Amino acid sequence: MNNYTKVGVKSGARTELHDALNLTGAEISVNALPAGASVPFVHAHKQNEEIYAVLEGEGAAVIDGEKVALKAGDWLRIAPSAKRQFFASDKREIKYVCIQVKGGSLEGYTATDAIL
Repeated sequence: MNNYTKVGVKSGARTELHDALNLTGAEISVNALPAGASVPFVHAHKQNEEIYAVLEGEGAAVIDGEKVALKAGDWLRIAPSAKRQFFASDKREIKYVCIQVKGGSLEGYTATDAIL
């Protein structure tokens, strides 16, 4: 029995990794919006905060009515209750990873969670 799961991610608009990796504490998706496109809905969450890593391109997120510019290399954390929507710029696509985890659930990290 392996203590790990490895998968490849193909190009596409959205790849959800929950089932592919048998995730038990997070949801991760890899996303791409072509130039001028947007996520077609505004949403918030009941419990999950989201962490975004912008891999390529540029765009923006509108969070509770505030426009936040995004570019490659940016990281963004959004509280569960915040209403959000994502947009690619008119001239460039945006590729990003979204990690969802239950807000307030982190009890230890890095060295405090390691067994040496």
